[in-house]
Amino acid sequence: MAEFLRAVGDIFTSDSTYLNAALFAGLLLFAASGEWVAERAGTINISVEAMLLSGAFTSAVGYHISGSVIVGLLFGIAGGILIAAVQAEMSHRMVADQFVVGLTLNILVLGLAGFLEREVETVTQRAAEWDIPGLSAIPLVGDALFGQPWPFYLLYALVPFTGWLVYRTRWGLEVRAAGEDPQSADVSGVDVNKRRRQTIYYAGITSGLGGAFLIFVQVGRFDEGIVSGRGFIAIAAVIFGGWALRGTIAGCVLFAMALSFRLSLQVLGYDRVNSEFLQALPFLLTIFGMATFATRVRPPSALARPFVRGLK
Repeated sequence: MAEFLRAVGDIFTSDSTYLNAALFAGLLLFAASGEWVAERAGTINISVEAMLLSGAFTSAVGYHISGSVIVGLLFGIAGGILIAAVQAEMSHRMVADQFVVGLTLNILVLGLAGFLEREVETVTQRAAEWDIPGLSAIPLVGDALFGQPWPFYLLYALVPFTGWLVYRTRWGLEVRAAGEDPQSADVSGVDVNKRRRQTIYYAGITSGLGGAFLIFVQVGRFDEGIVSGRGFIAIAAVIFGGWALRGTIAGCVLFAMALSFRLSLQVLGYDRVNSEFLQALPFLLTIFGMATFATRVRPPSALARPFVRGLK
């Protein structure tokens, strides 16, 4: 017991724990912020995984071609939007099953990105670090929150903007109406499927940025296994958070701490814990969180229900 408590103390007093947690949480927040908007509109965007991977690959290509991180970010956004276009048009114009479309895209992009990477062999690197004077010197969390490569700081604008967009604009009101009562929204003049498509495009933008985040902030190079299921963890964070933005942020931080905890145990030399268990820990926590909270919170009433005018 004493050894366990000492291990926990070492982990939570290590700068690397918070640095890794911030990196993992950043990726999840990019993906989950857009997914939260999409789910508030009544659609579950299973293709978040594909959007992240597509954004990572296209951002790597953009940097490989131009040598510019900004160009890489724009390419990443384009990669996310490309997947979003397929998901949105097939799910909410052709009324194909959104789950089948999402899973198909995840498999397709995984294979395609791996094939193209072997053909292109991109060369990338992490973006320049920006230390915010004073704030980066805060013990434990200073470097994690204020000493990162500069694309990390896009989160400080993206998350508040997402909340403002959904809660403070007419567009956001129509999005929420499409998720709660699409028939009434339709009668009021809201194009429900158009709003749902737009939210998926927004998820494509944020997830594309998340893919670029992997390249320029977290990893520094592209690999076909770079996402490793974190798109599904982002979806779980939205459910864990009760379809509220604050709850989604909390879910991202919690799951990121679980991912960081696994790495910290290994870095600090606590190797007696089964490695397979450590690999599974974040996903076990995800399943536990969904099982615990999914039945205790109320999702948008029309979540995952396709909208057909005149049908309830």
